[in-house]
Amino acid sequence: MLAAQIIAVVIFVVMFVLVVMEKIEKQYVTLGCGLLTLGLVFGVAMRDMNAVVETLNFKSIVNAGFWIGEAPESAGIDWATIIFLGGMMVMVEGMAKAGFFRWLCMLLAKAVNYKPIPLFLAFMIMSAVLSMFIDSITVILFLAAVTIELAKLLGFNPVPMILSEIFCANLGGSATMCGDPPNIIIGSKLHYAFVDFLTNTGLIAGIALVVMVFYFYAIYHKELSQVSKVVDVNSMPKPTEAIKSKSGFVISSLIFACAVVMLITHSSTHLSVAFIGTTVAVLTCIFNFKDIKEIMSKVDYKILLFFIGLFVVVGGLEQTGILEAIAGFIEKVSGGNIYVMVAIIIWVSAVASAFVDNIPFAATMVPIIQGLSAGNPALQATLAWTLSMGTDIGGAATPIGASANVVGTAIAGKNGYPISWGKYCKSAAPATLIVILMSMVIIYLRYC
Repeated sequence: MLAAQIIAVVIFVVMFVLVVMEKIEKQYVTLGCGLLTLGLVFGVAMRDMNAVVETLNFKSIVNAGFWIGEAPESAGIDWATIIFLGGMMVMVEGMAKAGFFRWLCMLLAKAVNYKPIPLFLAFMIMSAVLSMFIDSITVILFLAAVTIELAKLLGFNPVPMILSEIFCANLGGSATMCGDPPNIIIGSKLHYAFVDFLTNTGLIAGIALVVMVFYFYAIYHKELSQVSKVVDVNSMPKPTEAIKSKSGFVISSLIFACAVVMLITHSSTHLSVAFIGTTVAVLTCIFNFKDIKEIMSKVDYKILLFFIGLFVVVGGLEQTGILEAIAGFIEKVSGGNIYVMVAIIIWVSAVASAFVDNIPFAATMVPIIQGLSAGNPALQATLAWTLSMGTDIGGAATPIGASANVVGTAIAGKNGYPISWGKYCKSAAPATLIVILMSMVIIYLRYC
């Protein structure tokens, strides 16, 4: 077993390094390392075909509880997470094609009379709220583009708005199960529902959002007040001009509402996230039958393949007992003290997520949390919310910490507004520190 453990750890470290270096597309890295795990760890070192079967986890898909009810505990590839994420991507592409996001941005801009400061505050809140239900990458993709368009029309610097939108997207993503990929992994693996996240991490994120609105206003309001143009509000584009298809807009809005209702009620209806993801994807395809090819071509299959490879590599660590050993080490260092456990998990996850992809870190830590909780539901929940806040918010600290950060800064640079590491971290790093400290204090007061 020692040989299998060493090989599993080496493969995991190599995977992490290659993902951080970004020389090879990350889906190829995780898939390649996943194949090495199956061949070298399970095949050569362990000679255990059962480990291969358990890690590939195809049997879970045909289990009735996978779709309706409660799926049994399983290691390896979390197909529920992958199916849910893929389904939501299809739905979002349908909404984008109908012009939903651009319409919403322009409607909000008109509501605040196109004034930079109210626009700044409104877009921060909208970024957080949308990211509770929709992938933050999609939110920033449209929000940053519209922000730059409005900045050119109104004559203000869009960089402060984009930086605040990126941070609020990460913060909003921490509030719900479907808001950020780490939360999807945590919720699916540990069987937490949308409402569980909303009433726990959602409460922390809500309090933090109020503080962050004041924080970003304090550091950027002077810069945003310097408007170089006098603009006729009547000359601004109408929100309705963003709608490409009225019927498509109505249908995509109804499908989105359906997804939200199912997510909120799935703890009582027992509809799994896999069922919800499949349902919204099928509905989107049915009502956009003529445009299926276009919609499906825009789905980010690379992130889905990335997840599959990642789950296999983490499965190698789990099958060889490495994750159990790490849990034992943390328990030994903390002396079983929940305060120390929370501090270790939130700070290690925050610092790690600031520099490396928070998805593999979350996938690695979930089994460790299960080991630390030793069957204690209250302790497991506390550590789960701690991990969620650490990974989601930690990723906001640097330009490479989360995909939304990379997308937002890239859009700004492409349009002539480059954002350096120094410019980004000057506002985001202190904001991250503030929210992590707040999260730790709230977790201590509420759960410990």
